[in-house]
Amino acid sequence: MSEVRIHNLSISLDGFATGEPQTLEAPFGHAGERLHGWMFATRSWHGAGGSEGADHAFAARNDHGIGAEIMGANKFGPPGWQDDPDWKGWWGPNPPFHTPTFVLTHRPRPSVEMEGGTTYHFLDATPSEVLGQARAAANGRDVRIGGGATVVRDFVAAGLVDHMHLVQVPIVLGRGVRVWDGLEALEERYDIEATSTPSGVTHLTFTAKQRSDQPDEG
Repeated sequence: MSEVRIHNLSISLDGFATGEPQTLEAPFGHAGERLHGWMFATRSWHGAGGSEGADHAFAARNDHGIGAEIMGANKFGPPGWQDDPDWKGWWGPNPPFHTPTFVLTHRPRPSVEMEGGTTYHFLDATPSEVLGQARAAANGRDVRIGGGATVVRDFVAAGLVDHMHLVQVPIVLGRGVRVWDGLEALEERYDIEATSTPSGVTHLTFTAKQRSDQPDEG
């Protein structure tokens, strides 16, 4: 079965993946771009002249083998985007996903086909329900949970995430949307590795432990 993966989700030292308030002009609230400076400096994002070290290696894993994307309403647009029938996301006519992309919202709308292979599907569904649809659309490839923090937390809490890559950035936001709330004892379900890099960030990788009721494929 395909895996469910999270990549490059940046969080502050106090666990916030975004600041507040989110607006059209400030997608990450008072955090601005401070959570993502490490990624913007890598060759995988910046191109020629970008860094080629460990930050680049982690960032570059984002797209490998991905066949579908799931995201929350607050990642797709600022508060109130559901009232704008012309809103088609932050990313312009050719979004970076290039796969079927499922947007969780309490106000679904018809699917929208974009350039480059991205089609947005708007669903009011539970994590397991939308994952079933995303897996079918992914055609054997992996499904990426793109965020934001609330959607990541819901999928992890439901036990649906196989691999998670978080990037702890050395800033303190104090307010916003936290990833960790309600995820006590997460370390009992995941093997966790930490890699610090010269940029000052720490890459945290979580790999789901095999449950005792699952067969050993080895």
